[in-house]
Amino acid sequence: MNNMVELSIAKAINAGMRKAMQENEKVLVFGEDVARLGGVFRVTEGLLDEFGDKRIFNSPIAESGIVGTAIGLAMRGFRPVAEIQFDGFIYPAFNQIVSQLAKLTNRSEGFLQMPVVIRVPYGGGIGAVEHHSESPEAYFAHTAGLRVVSPSNPNDAYWMIQQAIQSPDPVLFFEPKRRYWQKGQVDLDQQPIGLHSAVTLKPGADVTIATYGPMVVTALQAAEIAAQEGINIEVIDIRSMSPIDFGHIAESVKKTGRLIVAHEAGTFVSISSEIAAKMAELCFYYLEAPVIRVGGFDVPYPAAKLEEIYLPDADRLMEAVDRVLAY
Repeated sequence: MNNMVELSIAKAINAGMRKAMQENEKVLVFGEDVARLGGVFRVTEGLLDEFGDKRIFNSPIAESGIVGTAIGLAMRGFRPVAEIQFDGFIYPAFNQIVSQLAKLTNRSEGFLQMPVVIRVPYGGGIGAVEHHSESPEAYFAHTAGLRVVSPSNPNDAYWMIQQAIQSPDPVLFFEPKRRYWQKGQVDLDQQPIGLHSAVTLKPGADVTIATYGPMVVTALQAAEIAAQEGINIEVIDIRSMSPIDFGHIAESVKKTGRLIVAHEAGTFVSISSEIAAKMAELCFYYLEAPVIRVGGFDVPYPAAKLEEIYLPDADRLMEAVDRVLAY
């Protein structure tokens, strides 16, 4: 019998980190205000009381220093889990991540392992101020040596954070902040699928929607609307933006003949660009229509009062569905 509990995504990440810290004393958690406060989203709440200030501690407000410290700890055999407080704050650490963290294992011919997890709350939808609602995942997916993943539900959040911590390679763990309070069932006893495996959440026959993170809920909403119109949409959660499980997506496209790729980030030079190009290679003779990408507009993230216009919703996905079915 499965051991099921209901948790929010935030609580599921917390529980996953707690289990990882219980199983391996080399796992350390740190970042801005993560200790007593539990982070601005309370994702690390309670860990200080259980593990003490040697294993979970606050850092200075210096993202480059946070990542540099994580690199040094990894060199000494620890498994650091570093929190970047908001997506838009990761840029001061960009050089440390893409020039050092991503390359040290290759540069040392495998001598230095970098089992570092960088947790990043990302995306919009919370009415935040500037620099608090960005989707920078494509920068890091582009960089060889980094793994980039994002859970969309509590069960994945619980298991994927543990898999990321166990990885010998650095993992950018993007957490959809507007879904933090979304609740769902978590199977504490299941054998999780691979960290970089895509999952079909809703089977369909007419159109495939491939997406990840905060847009998964939106895609499922669009699928419900489409069903009322007699359109059967298949929804794939790709879960991993680097590497991408292209084979899983391709099998779906060969069945439906139509593909929409959606995310909150702008579509220019994006995760959706890569998927669209790869599907053109793998599924050219199966596609009945061009691959359509749905994302944020190619402008800086707007003020909070305009973000509902910027963020893709079910209506924009349905518009894309109409377009691919028109061919």
